[in-house]
This record gives sequence, structure tokens and C-alpha cells, in this order.
Amino acid sequence: MNIKRNILLNPGPATTSDEVKHAMLMPDICPREEEFCLLMESVKQDLPKIVNGGADYTSTLFAASGTGGIESAITSAVPCNGRLLVIDNGAYGARMAQIAKRYAIYHVVYKIPYGDYPDVTDIEKIVIDEKITTVSIVDHETTTGMRNPVQEVCEIAHRHGSEIIVDCMSSFAGLPIDLRKWGAEYIISSSNKCIEGMAGLSFVIFQKSLLEKIKGTARSFYFDLYAQYQGFQHAGQMQFTPPVQVIYALRKAIDLLFAETYQGRINRYKENYSTLKDETQKLGFQFLLKDEYQSGILLYFTRHNLVSCVPVQKVGNSMTSTSLNYHNIYH
Repeated sequence: MNIKRNILLNPGPATTSDEVKHAMLMPDICPREEEFCLLMESVKQDLPKIVNGGADYTSTLFAASGTGGIESAITSAVPCNGRLLVIDNGAYGARMAQIAKRYAIYHVVYKIPYGDYPDVTDIEKIVIDEKITTVSIVDHETTTGMRNPVQEVCEIAHRHGSEIIVDCMSSFAGLPIDLRKWGAEYIISSSNKCIEGMAGLSFVIFQKSLLEKIKGTARSFYFDLYAQYQGFQHAGQMQFTPPVQVIYALRKAIDLLFAETYQGRINRYKENYSTLKDETQKLGFQFLLKDEYQSGILLYFTRHNLVSCVPVQKVGNSMTSTSLNYHNIYH
């Protein structure tokens, strides 16, 4: 069956392959059946492998957009008497602060202008002075295309006995991530970004050793990370109704990623990025970020007081722009 391909000019979900679309054309199945439970378990086991998580990491899934996973991590991981530091240099850092505020979690915001690179010396000072227990940071800030200094921030957090939550929404399966190096306690992503699945699932990858620590700490009923994990452990199921077809699609997307290899996907994105950067530069566009701060997967460029955000993706033999947003705030 031929499926018309639309080129999406939005931040996400991204354009998907026919293989992923076809994976959703499955016979109806009760999500409590053993067959489907085994499918979800295979997805849970494979997600940490993608980022070199090892046997000491596990994952759990939520029927939600990526923000649901962020909400789960923040509301479950920060202790009842904890102190959260939010690094905010874009809309998604700001969103983590909004979540903390909504749940009345004590938090400090290191806020710098969009497009500015975080100063790790300032961050370390805040961690020490504010007795921070948990640090949250966005890996790839989609607002600007900046790759934040996650490795350095992980080292700071661990040096001072803090845990770290990393929003890897638009970097997971598209940019190099190695949990052996980071040692991050929690990372979060979703099914519809670089992993090239369908929208509807968020997942949290976290260290197994933290399970007893987060037992009973969740402020949210639905996004209780410990309770959701235990549901999978005891019954092989989500606590609440899962998006069945989306999980079949994610299983296929993971299989395609493994076939391409993680490095192969990174290389493909890099090639697309280079093409976009070179061609837009020829047209006279200027870029918001210096080269050393570019993620290499999403490009903000400016011309005549126009700012455009264009992450690039290639599916099959066609290159697509997966986002085009206009803001008049940078010039």
C-alpha cells in the first residue's frame, strides 16, 4: 500500500517511514494479553541499550507526549525535602521550571537568554550555595539548536552529591549519548523525535538503584514513575490504557534504528545538517549560534529579522525539513 508522504514543517512529530506506519496495521489486541506485554517489555529493554545504558539502567513508558516523561521524572525523582536546580536557556528548560512551580517543588532557576551557553562555573556555585539535590538540564535545546554541556553538568552534580535529570527529547537516537560517560540518573525522550516513531509515548530511562529511593515520593498519580515501573514488573502492563498501535510502531522504529546503527543515523543527520547549512549560507542567511554551540541536528538561521528553526531528517531517499517556526524575538 502506497502512503502519501507529507513533508511536515513543524517541531514534531517528524515525518515517518512507511515501515513504521505499516507496523500499526495490526489485528486488534487486548493490551493485557501476554503477547502485547512481551512486546512492551522488549521495547523497555531495548531503549537503554540505544544509549549504552547497561544492565544497571531500566526504562518505563507512559502514554503521553514528551512533557509527560519530564513531569514524571521531576515529580518522582526530587525528594520531598529536595532542592531542584533548573538550567533554563530555552523554552524547554523553562517548561521544567513551570512543572516544578505547579507542584510546589522548591527550585532555583539558572536563567540566561535564549542562545546563550550555560556557564558551568556559575552552575557549580549554585549547586553548592543552594545545597541542590537534583539538577535538571535540556541536552539539545530545541528552541535554538544548542547542545548544552550535559557531560560537565553531570560531573558537577555528582561531585556534590546531586542527581541529574536530562531532557533528551530531541537528541535521543540522533546525537551521541553515552550513559556510561554521563552517569545521569534520569534521561527522558519520546517516540516521535529522532527515533522516528509515532507520537503518543514518552519514556524515562533511569538507574535501577533509585527505585527504592523514589518509592512514595511521587506528587502525581498518573506520572508516578515507581508505580508505573512496578506495574510492568508485576503484570507486564502499564497501569492505564496504553496506545497499542503506537507501541507497535515504536518497536518497528527501534528495529530500523538497530539496522541502520546508531552511528549510521548520526552520520545521516550530520550529512543533512551540512547540506542545509551550506545551502542556506549561500542564500545569505546568518545563524543564531556559533559553530561550536550548534548541535548539528537543528539549525536556527536569521535573515531580515526572521528566525527559522529547521531540524533535518531523511527518510528513505527523500530529505525533509521537520520544523519551520517563525519568531520575531531574535534579530
